Amino acid sequence: MDQKVKAHNLASKEINEYCGIFGIFNSSEAAQNIYYGLHALQHRGQESCGIVTSTFDERKLKPVMPTHRDFGLVLDAFANDDLFSSKLLGRNGIGHNRYSTSGATDNRANIQPFVVAYRDGNIALGHNGNLSNARELRQGFSDRGTLFQTTSDSELILHLIAQSRRKKQIDQIIDALTQVEGAFSLVMLTDEHLIAVRDPNGFRPLCLGILREPDGDEPGTYCVASETCAFDMIGAKYVRDVAPGEILVIDREGALTGDFKSFQLPRRFGTSQCVFEYVYFSRPDSKVFGEMVDKVRRKIGKQLAHDAPVPAIATGEKKPIVISVPDSSNTAAIGYVSECQKLGLRCKFEIGLIRNHYIGRTFISPGQNMREKKVRLKFNTVDGVLKNRVVVMVDDSIVRGTTARFLVKMVREAG
Repeated sequence: MDQKVKAHNLASKEINEYCGIFGIFNSSEAAQNIYYGLHALQHRGQESCGIVTSTFDERKLKPVMPTHRDFGLVLDAFANDDLFSSKLLGRNGIGHNRYSTSGATDNRANIQPFVVAYRDGNIALGHNGNLSNARELRQGFSDRGTLFQTTSDSELILHLIAQSRRKKQIDQIIDALTQVEGAFSLVMLTDEHLIAVRDPNGFRPLCLGILREPDGDEPGTYCVASETCAFDMIGAKYVRDVAPGEILVIDREGALTGDFKSFQLPRRFGTSQCVFEYVYFSRPDSKVFGEMVDKVRRKIGKQLAHDAPVPAIATGEKKPIVISVPDSSNTAAIGYVSECQKLGLRCKFEIGLIRNHYIGRTFISPGQNMREKKVRLKFNTVDGVLKNRVVVMVDDSIVRGTTARFLVKMVREAG
């Protein structure tokens, strides 16, 4: 087996729950901007990544979608500069960082974005989320003799579009999306459009940004991304969130005015935003669901100070120290300390755990022994800080509780 593939066998079977997606319309450096956007979204997926652009092939005399996809981080997958100057041409494009949570990931065909050519042209898709009715849809297609190129739920959306009997492409997309259920934020690329979609519950984030304003007859440059930190990377400004259930169609006509066509999927339930985005997954410098992640995490830390304050100590004793489990709980720990101090409780924030940033997320590792080993690889204690001190450790989330238990053991052994 290829060594590059072998390195990625610990993660998922194709539940694309926390991927990163990015799209841009009317940019002279579309592929480069997508690259930087994906780099900013690297925390949302480290297994594989890909970029698709749209251009007109003068030799073939038809629109084409050049594609580059590979395993690994964005920096490694796009290390060859020639990709941007000779292959990934065009002013429109989309990109995807893949992250999943169970099973083998050694199938190169599963790397997104997916691209297909069908009767109405080319279409590419990048998906963040998972479809709850995927099994039923796949069985229906199999019964009709449909052949699948991947094991991904996302491919089902493309089959639904291709097999729709609607005449207009946007109607085919709407027809397809009314048949899927679950959590999905999508970027789609056609020969003429960039399309952004959020599921009716608004479970996953997706936002619209602008890189360059329209100027007379010259349309503006617009982008969409899972998080606003991707806009900051390329100098774009946040405009608004894509609304729950919204299908936002960005084309040349809309880019001239900033007024885009928008369609609404049926909503049977209210908004159900994933709280994990706030407490764990999103970058603290991003705006998600209309709120800055850093601000929300600090508020959570402050509330925690009321629910579980630092222990009171006698006068003359060393004050308790508060440490975070880096990196996603750093701001919550800062909020916790500041509120404890306002409550008159003596404590201070310290760096008691050092994180190795080159180790992946631990809760996806199979087997308890492997998870504990990865915790030891990922974190190390600062013994001089922890020794003979009362320590309050702030973590942001518990999946199985096994990592937290092992971290507590490490901190106890350090002091």
